[in-house]
Amino acid sequence: MKRFILPLVALLAVTLIVAGCKSSSDNSSASNTGSAGGGKQLRIAVIPKGTSHEFWRSVHFGAEKAAQEIGNVEIIWRGPVVESDTGSQIEVVKSMITMGVDGIVLAPNQKGGLVDAVDESIGEGIPVVIFDSGLDDGPEIVSYVATDNFKGGQMAGDAMAEAIGEKGNVILLRYIAGSESTEQREEGFLEALKKYPDINVVSSDQYAGDNATSAKEKADQLLQLHGESLAGIFAVCEPNANGTLEAIKNAGMAGKVKFIAFDPSDALIQAMRDDHCHGIVLQDPVQMGYQSVITLVDFINGETSDDFQSTGEYLATPENMDEPKYQKLLKPETVQ
Repeated sequence: MKRFILPLVALLAVTLIVAGCKSSSDNSSASNTGSAGGGKQLRIAVIPKGTSHEFWRSVHFGAEKAAQEIGNVEIIWRGPVVESDTGSQIEVVKSMITMGVDGIVLAPNQKGGLVDAVDESIGEGIPVVIFDSGLDDGPEIVSYVATDNFKGGQMAGDAMAEAIGEKGNVILLRYIAGSESTEQREEGFLEALKKYPDINVVSSDQYAGDNATSAKEKADQLLQLHGESLAGIFAVCEPNANGTLEAIKNAGMAGKVKFIAFDPSDALIQAMRDDHCHGIVLQDPVQMGYQSVITLVDFINGETSDDFQSTGEYLATPENMDEPKYQKLLKPETVQ
């Protein structure tokens, strides 16, 4: 009996040790599979307002950078060509829902027009991070990652006041109705100018549209109407500013009318060197794309984030534009 029990006990001990080792190994494997959904490859749709401007290519670069750092993340980059094409952007969101992506990072080109599509995504269990431009209240989004656009507008207002000696007539050239980010810039600009009693806003209700051609046409009209008495003009985004710059040059007013822009382009950077542009308010599109993807993956993995995350706002001028900090933001990295 003794001879039978001892081998049995030894066999049981070996079995328990093996089982214990196997259990320990399995648990270790499950807890060290990376941050992207416990080892599962995540598909994250990143949907910009449009795809035709340099700003969005830099956002794309940031999103891909985050995906590479996290691992096991595929970025699906898709959006309308034209920033004002809300219908196409809605269709892109719906196609991503149908595809069954794990999350959506969205820059709504119309603050009210995308609410239902975002609601539908969340209802299907697909979380949404909003970036760049806000969404009307309603959907329970993960977070809003963006520039503090109101503050950026205020910076533009103060830069304008300094450029024109705190007195004179100025124009605010708006973008398109319903774009939350540019509306905040516009309101911030007007708010800042309230501090300067000798500055008179002679036009603040004109919309330039979503491209440089329409912006130039609108700026041409305003310069013909107010040019002789005009001290300055503020354009609230890249296509708006590019068109305005051309109008100022064509009117023979470059350098005479002080010009403040929001977002850079090669033409605007050169204009600062030529004293035809007197300041550019800058965002950090690379950080915007990067932080949005990081925030969404963290949420999928059970972490929380702040409701609003600012990626910063900066003012480049002819005096500081060659400093490394501003060079990096004037010419941010982009996808090739």
